[in-house]
Amino acid sequence: MNALFKFAVLVAALVSQPLPAADLFVYFGTHRATTNAGFSLAHFDTDTGELTKPEFLLGAAGPAFFEIHPDGRHLYACNAATGGEVSAYEIEPHTGQLSLLNSEPSGGGEPCYLSFDQTARYALVANYDGGNLGVFALRADGGIGERTGFAQHAGSSVDPRRQTRAYAHAILAAPDNRFVLGADLGVDKIYSYRFSSQEGSLKANDPACVRVAMGSGPRHLKFHPNGRWVYVLNELSSTITGFNWNAETGALGEFQTASTLPSDYFAANTAAEIVVHPNGKFLYASNRGHNSLAVFAIDPNAGWLKLVENVSSGGKLPRYFTFDPTGRWILCCNHGSENAVVFQVDETTGRLAKTGPPVAVAYPFCARFLPVK
Repeated sequence: MNALFKFAVLVAALVSQPLPAADLFVYFGTHRATTNAGFSLAHFDTDTGELTKPEFLLGAAGPAFFEIHPDGRHLYACNAATGGEVSAYEIEPHTGQLSLLNSEPSGGGEPCYLSFDQTARYALVANYDGGNLGVFALRADGGIGERTGFAQHAGSSVDPRRQTRAYAHAILAAPDNRFVLGADLGVDKIYSYRFSSQEGSLKANDPACVRVAMGSGPRHLKFHPNGRWVYVLNELSSTITGFNWNAETGALGEFQTASTLPSDYFAANTAAEIVVHPNGKFLYASNRGHNSLAVFAIDPNAGWLKLVENVSSGGKLPRYFTFDPTGRWILCCNHGSENAVVFQVDETTGRLAKTGPPVAVAYPFCARFLPVK
């Protein structure tokens, strides 16, 4: 049983039963040249939903997106402000302090997304400005090792400003680790690659990709917990495209595209993040412009999405948001208004209720939870 699967089983167990209150670390990344830019650290109470004011932790060059390894002892970040690097940090489990292990070139400009394969032995990186994907072996000490896989995208699409060339925006391993999917905003395609967990290599699949509607700009994607469906968030069109996933062939078959916006909203907007609740019943997406979180119910038989509500994000330009490990709370980062807001999740309807006042955070881009030892 691989590390990420064990972690997913743990999260599902946490969601399905009442838990005593737990104290969690919350890491925030600041993605802008400002005072104390880098990582900050707060605490979160899973019983009350209380988030403390973050304290500056460590300087870093534009940690646009980062992940905590399933071992809970290492954090890996995309450093967009350095011209393109990925960095590894060791986490001190009792204090949450970060220590830089090493940084390596990401293989392209402005790395914007990082994830792990299902063995958690490789870091998968999407380079936005480079229009490519990279795979990096993780060393025994947690550092970034050699690049073992690489895939370059090419082409363009219809948006004259955002789609003049390839802009890779996300990379994600399939549940069985045999395939890796890459979303490219610039060419309106979701690429499918065969992945070798022995070598960490990427090989173009057949079919090599599937196209979404021209001008959509696919940004992020998530698998449903049942492994049957993939949901792609389209940044430019503010839509979500649902696909049936063929685990044998690595092929995607579109079944729906749904708007993340209310039907009476026509002003500018770009979608930013997409998350499926661990119970598989609900899906959430963030809107920058409408400044909201969209809540969808997922049909348990076919995977179809039905919009339940749009809730104010409590700030401006909500980018990243995530569930705490219990699945009872959502933490939303409002980059434009420099704050973070906590929402309580109704486990029956999926609806969100804001909890407490916004907490000031300097230009938050990404946030991650980690249990305090």
